[in-house]
Amino acid sequence: MTARTRILSAIRTALGPGKPPAQIAAEAAALLDPADIARPRLAAPSLPDAFAQKATALGTSIDRVASLADVPRAMARYLDAHGLPPRFAMQPAPDLAALDWQGLAPHPGLAPDEPAALGLALHGIAESGSLVIHSGPENPILMAFLPLHHVVLLREATLLPYLEDYAARLSAETVPRNAILITGPSGTTDIEGSYVRGAHGPGFLHVILIAEPG
Repeated sequence: MTARTRILSAIRTALGPGKPPAQIAAEAAALLDPADIARPRLAAPSLPDAFAQKATALGTSIDRVASLADVPRAMARYLDAHGLPPRFAMQPAPDLAALDWQGLAPHPGLAPDEPAALGLALHGIAESGSLVIHSGPENPILMAFLPLHHVVLLREATLLPYLEDYAARLSAETVPRNAILITGPSGTTDIEGSYVRGAHGPGFLHVILIAEPG
């Protein structure tokens, strides 16, 4: 008897008689069914509050407004608070173009030194405080990477509890060329353990949560 045979024989003896295939399948299915047992609890009972708590903990600032019409005033508040000029790049989406931007100067396109950009998120993930953005004709994806300040509009109605919920929705839709998950502002501690913001993307991430359904 070889060493391999002895080892396998000892394992079989320890395990006892094998289970019928149907029993093994039933036990495996039982482990997969209660997904909520394996998921962590959300940070708050409501999705907007849970998203806001997780996002804030990761360095994202949050503003909450009642409607899309309130967004220009919220954007003006943010620019003023950071000493930024009223000009900023804006996603060329019809919903945004239709707003009253009096006193501000949004523009399409993105300069290499663009200080701020404003865009819409497709979803927010309450579990992690992440934003989901898809590329497309109305959403140049560089807005999420080049500016120092990235301001993102997120409708509360589009919040999802967990990342798996986004994956399930995506499986039933046309897959975009780029799907980006943004969790907090860009940062790194690669160099001597010092935290540096904006190392690989925007150093400031600001989310304007919109209560009204889109």
